[in-house]
Amino acid sequence: MSQESNIKKPLVILTGPTASGKTELSVMLAKRIGGEIISADSMQVYRHMDIGSAKAAPAEMDGVPHHLIDVLEPWEEFNVTLFQKLAKEAAEQIYAKGRIPIVAGGTGFYIQALLYDVDFTENDGDMEYRNRLAQLSKEQGPSVLHEMLAKVDPESAAAIHENNIKRVIRALEFYQKTGQKISVHNEAERKKESPYQFAYYVLNMERERLYRRIDLRVDRMMEAGLEDEVRGLWAMGCDRSMVSMQGLGYKEILSFLEGEISKEEAVRIIKRDTRHFAKRQLTWFKRERDVTWVDRESFTDSEAAVQWLCGDLSRRGIIPAGRMETPGSKAF
Repeated sequence: MSQESNIKKPLVILTGPTASGKTELSVMLAKRIGGEIISADSMQVYRHMDIGSAKAAPAEMDGVPHHLIDVLEPWEEFNVTLFQKLAKEAAEQIYAKGRIPIVAGGTGFYIQALLYDVDFTENDGDMEYRNRLAQLSKEQGPSVLHEMLAKVDPESAAAIHENNIKRVIRALEFYQKTGQKISVHNEAERKKESPYQFAYYVLNMERERLYRRIDLRVDRMMEAGLEDEVRGLWAMGCDRSMVSMQGLGYKEILSFLEGEISKEEAVRIIKRDTRHFAKRQLTWFKRERDVTWVDRESFTDSEAAVQWLCGDLSRRGIIPAGRMETPGSKAF
């Protein structure tokens, strides 16, 4: 094997809680260092779901190529294994152009899967146990499965909400097929060394400011037509049984359209649950290793933050010192 093939390829991660300004900074950084963006978002992958997923508009992308956006229909299933596959393919396409992948998005599990090339042991194709668990959940409720998981893998049960039936079933299935706890397997995977030369930035800001930004974002989504967007999806046959329709903003507006709650209550719940989601995101990132926290309050504006990011990437050797994007330039 040649020395060149042993050199780790560069990877930049720019993440943080929802409404922390990832979209703007990732585009500015990509233009500065010659990067392209890979979306690490579980909702922006879906077509027809633009407003509720806070998908960047073409004008916001400012000519920077974005990958893993608008690649699936709402009725198709998206999961971490598929994300990992598509993100790796996108990264190779970006490297082939001599550019740098910038992973931007708030789904920490997806980022971890790509960054450390986590091994998601596939089942052997035998769906009988999985189908049996799914049927049990339908008949007796999700708490039955969660109690089963708590008996064999209490660590996973503590980490997975009982309503996340898919992940509960996967954990039970993993234990049934391997005799091992999926929490132990995942912990071992987390300790793997990354195949990339990477910088992992997490944006953060004062909590009350973040919560105000979340509330304002939800108000703007409603003004931009979130209700009509969900109404259109509903007319296409999308319902809450679909993974896509479990996204924040979509399930609440769907409840309003189905007459379960008022529009005002739907908006209130979206704001409340988005704040809770942001808190869980921060908790996840605090557990991750090799993270560099970027305090937005430390910078006068986004330009100052991007200048600091560029300087830090130069110090790490991820981009050549003083590199600025010029037409035809190569990242590495």
